Amino acid sequence: MKRHRWNQYHSRATFGFMSLAAFLLLLPGCTGQNSGAAQVSKPPHVVRLEYWTPFSGGDNQFMTEMVEQFNEEHPEIQVVQKNSRLDDYYSRLKTAVLSGNAPDVAIVHSTIMPQFVQNGYVEKLTAEAKNIGIDWKRFNPNILRSVLYEEDYYGVPLDTHALVMYYNKDWLSKAGVLDEAGRPVISTGAEGFKSFLEQIRRTVPPDIAPLAQPSTRIDSVWLWWSLYNQMMDAGQFYSEDGMEAVFNNTASLEALSFVNSLYKDKLIPPNINDAFQLFYDGKAAVLITGMWGTGAFEKAAGLHFGVVPMPTLYDRPAVWGDSHNLSIPKKRGMTEVKREAILTFANWIVSHGDMWAKAGHVPSMTELTSSEVFNQLEYRSDYAATANYVAYWPRNAKQWSINERIINEFERMIYGYQTPEEALDAAVKKINADLRK
Repeated sequence: MKRHRWNQYHSRATFGFMSLAAFLLLLPGCTGQNSGAAQVSKPPHVVRLEYWTPFSGGDNQFMTEMVEQFNEEHPEIQVVQKNSRLDDYYSRLKTAVLSGNAPDVAIVHSTIMPQFVQNGYVEKLTAEAKNIGIDWKRFNPNILRSVLYEEDYYGVPLDTHALVMYYNKDWLSKAGVLDEAGRPVISTGAEGFKSFLEQIRRTVPPDIAPLAQPSTRIDSVWLWWSLYNQMMDAGQFYSEDGMEAVFNNTASLEALSFVNSLYKDKLIPPNINDAFQLFYDGKAAVLITGMWGTGAFEKAAGLHFGVVPMPTLYDRPAVWGDSHNLSIPKKRGMTEVKREAILTFANWIVSHGDMWAKAGHVPSMTELTSSEVFNQLEYRSDYAATANYVAYWPRNAKQWSINERIINEFERMIYGYQTPEEALDAAVKKINADLRK
C-alpha cells in the first residue's frame, strides 16, 4: 500500500545492505569487530531534512529535544533544525521560497497561513498526509480549521498557544483573593476583574505590579481581541465581502476602553518593557500572556505561581490564540521520498505533542490532552480546554502586517496621545487604505 511505501523502501534497502555486510564478513581480513558491526549500524540511505523554526523563547529547548529524539529513533531520516527569532523569520522564509532555497519543512503560524496559501508558498498536504497515515480526525476541530482552505490542508497542526492568566500565589494570598484551592477569586464581569486588581494594589508593596502588561508591542492588542470576541455577536473584523475593516464599532470600543482603563488607572504600571521577566522575578501579581510561559516559570526559583484560562469578562469564553503548523514550503526538486520523510517527521512531532506540552502549549491532538502523560504535567490541564474557544485572527493575506497597524495605534493610546475611539478609527482608516493597494 502506498501509505507504507517509506517503510517498505527502507526495509528493502536495509535488507540488501545487511546481506552484503554478512557476505563481506566471510571474506579474509573482514573478521575484525569494527569492520562489519560499524557498517551494519548505519542505514544505507539517509534522507536529510532542513527544518526552520521561530522558537526564540524557552520553547526552543523543548523542540530541540524532540528533534534529537526523532533522529535517534529514525536513523534513515535526519532532521537539522535551524532556529531564528520571530522578528525576521517570515521575511527570511519568504525570501528563501522565492529564491528557490526554501527549507524542506518549516513552522508556519495560522495567522500568516492565508498569505502563504494565496501566494503559493506552501504545498497542499491533504492526499500526501493521508498516504503517510496522518488522520485528521485525531486533531482538535477548532485548531484543525486554521489550516483548512477549500477542503485542503496546508499544515499539520502542532498546538494552540493562547492567552492565559498567570498569578503569583504569595501576592494574591496577601491580598485575600485566593481561595482554599489556590485559585483566584474574581467577581463576575469587567468591573469584577478590575476590583480584583484594585484589591491587590491596596495590599501588595508599591513596587509590585497588580497586572503586568507591556506598554508597547502586541500584548494589548491580544487582550482587546480576546475581550471583543467574548461579546455576543461581536468579534467582526472585516465586512462580509472582506474588502474593508469594520472593527471601529460599539462592542470593540467597549473592550478597548476597558483595556485602556487598566493602563490609565495604573493597575498596569506605566512603561513596562518586559512583563514576562517582571513576573518571573516575582515583581508582578498577575500576568496575562501566552501559555508558552509555563515551562519557563516552572524553572523560576522561589516563584509560587498558578495559571488559569483567560477570565471571561463578558458573555462567552473567547481568547486570542494562534497555532504552530508544520508545512512544506514550495521548492523545486522535491522528491516523493523526501516528501514522505517530511510527513513522517511531522506526524511523529504532533503525535508526541505531550513532549511539546512541557513548554506550555496545548497539543493539537485531542487524545493527548486526555492522556495520563499530559495530565501528569502540572498546570497544563488547568487551561487545556482553552483550545476549544480560541479566537483566531480572520483570514486575510495581509493580516500579519495589518496587526502592526493596530499595534501602532494602541501604543499611541496607551501613552495618552489619543482616545480609544480615535485609536480604532485611525487603525481602521489606515488598514482600509492598505486593503485598497
